Parts: sequence; structure tokens; C-alpha cells
Amino acid sequence: MTPRTPAAPSAQTDRFVHERLPPPEQLPRLDYPRPELVVPDQANLVKTLFDKALQQGHADRPMLRSDACTLTYADAQRRVNQIAQLLTQDFKLVPGNRVLLRGGNSIEMALAWLGVVQAGLIAVASMPLLRAKELGEILDKAQPALALCDAGLHEELQKAQAHSGALQTIIALNAADSLGALPSLTTLAAPKSGQFAPCPTSADDIALMAFTSGTTGHPKAAVHTHRDVLAACEAWPRHVLKATPDDIVIGSPPLAFTFGLGGLLVFPMWAGASVYYPSISYTPEAMVQVIKQVGATICYTAPTFYRQMAPFAKRHGVPGLRLCVSAGEGLPDATRQLWKDASGIEMMDGIGATEMFHIFISSAGDQVRRGAVGRVVPGYSARVVDEHGEEVPRGTLGRLAVIGPTSCRYLDDARQARYVQDGWNYPGDAFVQDAEGYFFYQARADDLIITAGYNVAGPEVEDALLQHPAVAECGVVGLPDEARGMLVKAFVVLKPGQLGDAAMVKTLQGHVKATLAPFKYPRQIEFLAKLPRTETGKLQRFKLRQP
Repeated sequence: MTPRTPAAPSAQTDRFVHERLPPPEQLPRLDYPRPELVVPDQANLVKTLFDKALQQGHADRPMLRSDACTLTYADAQRRVNQIAQLLTQDFKLVPGNRVLLRGGNSIEMALAWLGVVQAGLIAVASMPLLRAKELGEILDKAQPALALCDAGLHEELQKAQAHSGALQTIIALNAADSLGALPSLTTLAAPKSGQFAPCPTSADDIALMAFTSGTTGHPKAAVHTHRDVLAACEAWPRHVLKATPDDIVIGSPPLAFTFGLGGLLVFPMWAGASVYYPSISYTPEAMVQVIKQVGATICYTAPTFYRQMAPFAKRHGVPGLRLCVSAGEGLPDATRQLWKDASGIEMMDGIGATEMFHIFISSAGDQVRRGAVGRVVPGYSARVVDEHGEEVPRGTLGRLAVIGPTSCRYLDDARQARYVQDGWNYPGDAFVQDAEGYFFYQARADDLIITAGYNVAGPEVEDALLQHPAVAECGVVGLPDEARGMLVKAFVVLKPGQLGDAAMVKTLQGHVKATLAPFKYPRQIEFLAKLPRTETGKLQRFKLRQP
């Protein structure tokens, strides 16, 4: 194990977040087993990323793209400096203050995030679809001093602000505020010189708070340092993704979600690549068309979206695309094969966590194994353990435990003690590891269905159902049952033209019996028009369990 460097003195004079980190006995162990993971004791991640790009000669290469404009690395750095100047000089924000960011994926959102973090402030990005109640919970927990908000999303934030004593100022991210109620970040920052000395943050100063996407219905705030994000750049992006400066990256995960923040901003900057942000909301067909139009080479989205994109990729083609990353939820093998048939590309699966910042198990290219998420990413260690934290024999079902250069630190949350045990992180997933070190996802640990003494993984039944030509989407959960303990129930969205009747129930049950061990078939099937999902595409199984 390579030890991390000692921390430099903190530059964050506002100690609100530092004082609410978990107690020492609940902190995870951080591991830096490779030299590239060791970050200098004083590091500002935005400065580091820009310095790296400029030193490698990328100043005039595209960094941020849209259908309206393209900014080079030099252009973007000047705009980021102007935002940092505005926040610190005009609004008197000091290092450690929190800034709420609320908007869709756009050049403005990306620049604002970078400006906030470069100034030593703490970025608190929120999902665009959140309502006032959910935003109010974030305001109460994060206590932001200022918000940068897309003008079209102002109304819900204003409702939340009315019940919060912390948030005083809201600024529009957009150049033009159609409501006429907000000053514009672009307009206010434009007169600034663009000369700004990045805050000399300690590597262990806080860069961001990421709120979980809420598959359980109870979001938590995960805290990440400048060191965490820079170390993450040297793990999965370096060893598995291997992007190049010629890559054009596209995708659907929101920048408020760490999957999107890494994939669609931080990791492309680390590689000297560029990112395209659309002016439209993606539909599956629109994403395929945009990929073709802009010559995108790397795509990030969730398994469900790849499944929906497949017929359009087959029809229109995606000739420039070379890497397709799937994360956010389990990838059914049926979806992987459907996408490969449509695009010719072997999808890159990965499992990460908001709490760990990004992906820690993944494989690419000829290292992919059917049905497996992949192997542990260099820089991390992972094992499958029993209820006592002891590693189980290969091929045995158990809980996933992970350790590495990133880790879980919740803000003021008793659930820290559940996620971190004996220094190891427990993301809450049930896995099997084979003799070659490949990890096979079974289910969320809380989603394993124990029926009549048998263990059934909902995602395995979902994969079987998805292989039937009538099924568009599905979710499988266990429901209490007096006779069997739990009963396997499937919620199915059928493709257009298919009839959800008793005959279809029998057809799908027979299909699963013929595909898997018969005890795994769904005893009940309910047909829905759509499944409940988070904004990042994760299936909310807890909602399916509700009466």
C-alpha cells in the first residue's frame, strides 16, 4: 500500500461541512496502492485539470461543445475564472461556503460547477426534476449561501427558499432569464478580467456534496474532497476507459449525479477530450441522431436507454462511436447483446456509487465476460463477504465490500455506520465472484427474494423476461407471502401492440420457467404503462413493493 501524502492546512475557513463529517471511528480506510493515485498535499482539482490540459498543448482544442458554440480549454478557463471572481469578489463567498447548482447538462452548468470548486467553495448539484419539498431537504442539510439555477427551474427552488433560512441569493445560469426575476450569471461575470488565482485548497478540503439519487426514497449527502476526485481520475479512466484527446463524449446522466459529473465533465478534462451538451432533452432516437451528427465517440447512459436506443442505432447507424459505458443500475445480458447486435460495440459495464464517486468494478473490450460486471479496477480492492465481513469462497453469494482511493463520508448521517464497517465500504449489493476474479451482480442486498427457502435475484428474473420479444421493460420484487415467505412478482411494460391479459401472464411465466430454474418464475405479473425510475434511470423497486 502506498500511503497518501499528509494534508496541507485547510483553506476552507467556513468549517460547516468539516465539522459534520463522520466521527473518526466511522471513517473508511483510504488506500493508494499505485503511485499515480497519490495526490500532492495541496491540490485544487480544477486548477490541476486545467494545468494538465494546457501543459499537454490542449489550450486551443475543444473542451465544451453545444449546437450554439464551442469553447476551447483556454476559453473555458477564462470563463471559469470570471465566475470564481464574481462569486468571491461581488458576493463575498469564502472557501467552504456551499453553492447549490440546479440545471440540466449544459455548458453554463459545467462552467458554474468548475468556477465554484476552483474558488474553494463546495458544489452542491441537484437533479433538475426535484420539487420544492426535495429541494427544501437539500437546503436544510447543505445550508447553501447562494444558488445558481436554470431560469426555467426557478419556481420550485423559490418555493423551497421560502421555507429555508440559509439560501439568500439565486442567480440564473442562463444568459437570458425569461422570467425577468433573476440576475444572470453570464451577464454578471462578463465584465470580469478572467484573471483569478485558484484557491490553494488542501487536497482534503471538500469539493462537492453529492446527494444520492434516492432509490430508497431517503437521499443522503456524500462528501468528496479534491483528493478523491483527482485519485478517481487515475483509476477507472486511466486503466479501463482510456479516452483520448480526440474523443467527443456524449451522454444522458445529469451532472448532478456523480456518474454524469465524472463521465461528462471531469474525466474528459483529465483526458483532454471534449463533451457535447445538447439543447434538447434526449429521447432514444434523438441521442442516436446526435451521436451521428456530432461524431461522438464515447457514450454514457443507463441500460434501459441503450435498450431503447438499439432499434434506432440499427436503423441509422453510429459509425463514429467506439466506447459505450453503462452504469447506474444492473446491465441485463439481454440488453448487452441487443446493443451489440445493433451497434457492433461491446458495452462497457461498471458498478460505482455516489458514495465512492465513480466506477470501481468494470471491464472493457476483450476483457468483458458475458453476465459479469467486470473485475476490480486497478487502485481498488473488492471482495464478497458474509454477514460477519469474512470473505466467502469463490462462487458463493455474499455482500460486496470495497476499499480504495475514494470512500463514503456522509454529512451528519447515522447511516454512515451501516455503509462503512471496519474501514470497508459496503455499497449494498449482492455479488458472486468467480475463480478468475470477475464479479457477477445478483441484486441489491435488500432486494434478494427468499421464497420457500430459495434465493432469487430480481435482476436475473428481469433479464429472463427481457429476452421475450413482447417485453419492453420490467421490474421484479419480492412481496410478503404467508405460505412461501416471499413471493416473486414481476411488473412488466409491454411493447406497443401487445396485450397484457391472462394469456400473456401464462406466456411470460412459461418463458421464465424455460429459461431459469422453475422456482424463480414470477408467481404474479402486473402490467404497467411505465416503471417508476429516478432521474438517473434507476428502477425504484421500493415503489413497486408499495401497495
